[in-house]
Amino acid sequence: MFWRRQRSEPASPSEIAADPLRVVAAYHEASKHDWQRYAAGPPELDWDTQPDPFRRFAGAQLVPLELREPDDGRPFYEEAFCAGRVAAAPLSHATLSQFLFDSLALSGAKRYGDARWTLRCNPSSGNLHPTEAYVLAPELACDAHGAFLAHYAPHEHALEVRARLESSAWERLAAGLGSDTFLVALASIHWREAWKYGERAFRYCQHDVGHAIGALAVAAAALGWRARVLDELGSDELARLLGTDLQSGPEAEAPEVLVAIRTQQRGVLPRAPAPDLLASLSLRHSGVPNCLSSGHVDWPAIDAVEAATRKPRTVAPEVQPALAPAWSAGDEPIALRRVVRGRRSAVAFDGRTGMARDAFEQLLRRTLPREGEIVLASWSAAPRVDLLCFVHRVEGLDPGLYLCLRDPQREARWRASARVVCDAERVDAAGLTLLRLKAGDARALSRSLACHQEIAADGCVAFGMLADFEAALAADGPWAYRRLFWECGLVGQLLYLEAEALGLRATGIGCFFDDPVHRALGLVDHTFQSLYHFTLGAAVDDPRIESTPAYAHLDVRA
Repeated sequence: MFWRRQRSEPASPSEIAADPLRVVAAYHEASKHDWQRYAAGPPELDWDTQPDPFRRFAGAQLVPLELREPDDGRPFYEEAFCAGRVAAAPLSHATLSQFLFDSLALSGAKRYGDARWTLRCNPSSGNLHPTEAYVLAPELACDAHGAFLAHYAPHEHALEVRARLESSAWERLAAGLGSDTFLVALASIHWREAWKYGERAFRYCQHDVGHAIGALAVAAAALGWRARVLDELGSDELARLLGTDLQSGPEAEAPEVLVAIRTQQRGVLPRAPAPDLLASLSLRHSGVPNCLSSGHVDWPAIDAVEAATRKPRTVAPEVQPALAPAWSAGDEPIALRRVVRGRRSAVAFDGRTGMARDAFEQLLRRTLPREGEIVLASWSAAPRVDLLCFVHRVEGLDPGLYLCLRDPQREARWRASARVVCDAERVDAAGLTLLRLKAGDARALSRSLACHQEIAADGCVAFGMLADFEAALAADGPWAYRRLFWECGLVGQLLYLEAEALGLRATGIGCFFDDPVHRALGLVDHTFQSLYHFTLGAAVDDPRIESTPAYAHLDVRA
């Protein structure tokens, strides 16, 4: 038996401005789930107001992209992660089509009776997809009559041109970014998640941004390109660039992050454009956003934390994160595009299938920034998120609770902060800092902590992602709250793809009991906080659900 918490008291604009960190802390506590009280959410789903998952801009020029279904050819999965293994493709209409098709496009559709729904390469909590994407690119990438800013419409696999740039404006921008670079920006519509999840929805939107960053980085690598998160830009600057500052109300898009895509792997990666350069673009945005819902419910706590975590312009850190040694999982000819477009979120596992220990260790190594790896190199900061591992069925490794440190320098603080970690023994695992916390069957613990969901116990392994919470907020300020969730989503995207490559399936778990996780580790403060859960195993599919092609609703295009 449980009841939902009452909504948190909304912070006033003056309170947000005076102490945004306090607003973030209050939201984080209020949006936690606990054994007998869940974060505030709708008492039931109002299906009449379910948001449209596809944003469109009426009046904007629609430029179709090419549908480029995957084959079994190159690049192979493993080689795409290694610098220099995939030849760089030139930026063109065809390669931009491929890049978006492999990252943010529809990947399939499902049908059950009269109901039909679509799936995408980038996963989303509840398949609600709050993340919107924009492309800022030169003329050669699209027949848009000049350099352009466009919204990506995944249902049509097309670009909606929101603004055009004069050639001199793009030249100034390219001079700062590099002539071989274009930009992708992400924004969130919080209402799409809040319709189902209430106050906790802001967290899920940030997870989805991280998944999208990972999807962009992998799709870029498949073309021999490199992605780079541009941290310097402030939220207000990004809003003006995208035109989201002109939107208002519950369906408005909140600016999140700018990602540079460099179409060469060599050379210095770009930094964000200077504010005066962005201001000089003087973009005139066209197109009117569609209405997504016939009715809305306000969640003031989401508005408050969104305002408190808006990012100021900052200087990118010069220090590069420590890199683990290079490694290779081999050259098995697994087609990367089969993996990224075949990724699915499992809804149930068989409870029997296991995985080999070397596959488990490979899975963990995939999440580590390392020498010669280009996908996680898109993330310029040191890892702030570590992995709590609930090992259920890993051949050659005893069942139990383990902790994988993605930054070994945190080991001393973990041992000092968490009673269960303080005397943990190290496990012999090449290239990993893996600690055994508790031996024995961890399935009941994993299930109960994940809101009693069987899927957390029925797989080979489940994960809890714990962030270096207080240190991140102290070092970078309130906006780091979003970034911690992004990192969780990015790690989750890599786990999704690795599961697919291993012949398994995975799923992200946003519903978990926050403080019970901390208590299970003996954490008594907010040094580390649980922000995401994840699980993988052998999926059990529902035979009543029919799979259909992603773009069957479109005419065949050349």
